[in-house]
Amino acid sequence: MKNRMKTVIRVIVGVAILIGRIWLINETRYPNVPAFDDHFTRKFLNKDKKVDGGFYEFKSKTGQYTMWFPEEYQIIHKDASDYVKDGTYYEFLKASNNSHDGYKGYIDIELFEKKTNKEKIYVEGLFKNRFYINDLQKLQTDTTRIYYDSAYIYFKGTDKRVITDFNKRTPSTYAGYIADKNSERVIEFYFDSTEHLSEKSAEEREEWIIKILKSITFKTE
Repeated sequence: MKNRMKTVIRVIVGVAILIGRIWLINETRYPNVPAFDDHFTRKFLNKDKKVDGGFYEFKSKTGQYTMWFPEEYQIIHKDASDYVKDGTYYEFLKASNNSHDGYKGYIDIELFEKKTNKEKIYVEGLFKNRFYINDLQKLQTDTTRIYYDSAYIYFKGTDKRVITDFNKRTPSTYAGYIADKNSERVIEFYFDSTEHLSEKSAEEREEWIIKILKSITFKTE
């Protein structure tokens, strides 16, 4: 009986060691960056496609778009509201970084379908509500129309204050509206940060934001 128990224990230990080795081998297949340290986030990423310095290809679970995802960010999935997918044309996700300096950056991405003939109304509403502005930045790729802008936002009591004069304060928040030229698919993009940047660093961050916005590619229908 004792010999039998010893044999069973040896088998269990052997299986555990084998499973551990297989797990370790699988883990070493992924890039050593925060995005792939999180098992939920890595489900969206192509580990073999580092598209630019600091980005990996992200593919929506709706199958409707791809984009560049920053390697230092992870998709938040603590609550059911952090990541939401409803059918083929709706998806919402939140992501944040792991800054060692204590600063946090947050990205929100929301996929919709919206009427193309009302695009001007949607865009003006978004930026008026967010930044109290009409004269926003515009970009285009071969397949998308991109509207974006930024500001420094803070609250005094319950009053929202917006600073768009960057000689006074560099931006803390960005918003983007990306419309597919070939369908009614739209993505609203938001970025917020707790970090106060120098003018040069703020310019670099804007370039980083624009890279993400221009990388969004909708699936050809």
